[in-house]
Amino acid sequence: HAQVVVSGGRLVQTRGSLRLSCTALGLTFNQYTMAWFPQGPGKEREFVSSHLHKDGSTYYADSVKPRYNIYRDIAKNTVYLQMNNLRLEDKDVYYCNAISDYNTLWGQWTQVTVSS
Repeated sequence: HAQVVVSGGRLVQTRGSLRLSCTALGLTFNQYTMAWFPQGPGKEREFVSSHLHKDGSTYYADSVKPRYNIYRDIAKNTVYLQMNNLRLEDKDVYYCNAISDYNTLWGQWTQVTVSS
């Protein structure tokens, strides 16, 4: 069955870098827009970045520009979120979302911890 598998979260110091991965399984990858949503304790999931399948456009929340970069490896059915110059407020669990014209999938989360 279709699913997305997330990995890459770990402990990193402020101003460090991290790359999250989200691999799509059992679906036609190029039909899905891929996006990342961090969620803090007691908060709603917030959009930070997306990569559109239709034209490759990318979008970012203002809080992560220009520190984050999202890109897609079609051969690996994977979307990556490169996170640079990390700040304490970037600490969250990060969810991956795959959305097409007819389906939406959420993966499990990966924990990003930022320490000073």
